[in-house]
Amino acid sequence: MELELSTPALLFSAITLLMLAFTNRFLAIANLIRGLHKKFKESPDEEELVVEQLHNLRRRLSLIKNMQLFGIFSFLLCVICMYLLFQGYTVAANWIFVGSMASLLIALGLSLIEIQISTKALNLELSDMEEVFRSRKSSLDFIFKKENKKE
Repeated sequence: MELELSTPALLFSAITLLMLAFTNRFLAIANLIRGLHKKFKESPDEEELVVEQLHNLRRRLSLIKNMQLFGIFSFLLCVICMYLLFQGYTVAANWIFVGSMASLLIALGLSLIEIQISTKALNLELSDMEEVFRSRKSSLDFIFKKENKKE
């Protein structure tokens, strides 16, 4: 297969959209960390849940940083590939294009791992809320059962 100048150019829009998605995930994590910091300052006694969230957020932050790094590296290799094709160095351009695709694949793999961790973090939040609702429901059931017995 002959690599043409338009082939790596097609990756520009895909890589740009991925970088935008990665940046949005970074901003969401930053907001979560700021909110958690504020919550911790207000009530530092909820240590167990905060420690688990900190571990997840630190790992997700690292993954997002690496996702962005590999996305930028893929974008850079794509530009170099286009330059090499323009200069007529097709063999080198083919290898650089393979490197660009591999870097993009790594970024997508890291994104998949980050989504898994994000889901785990959300499940922690849900389980915490479920415990509160269960305790409220059991206390309300106790009240309603007494009222039913009086009737």
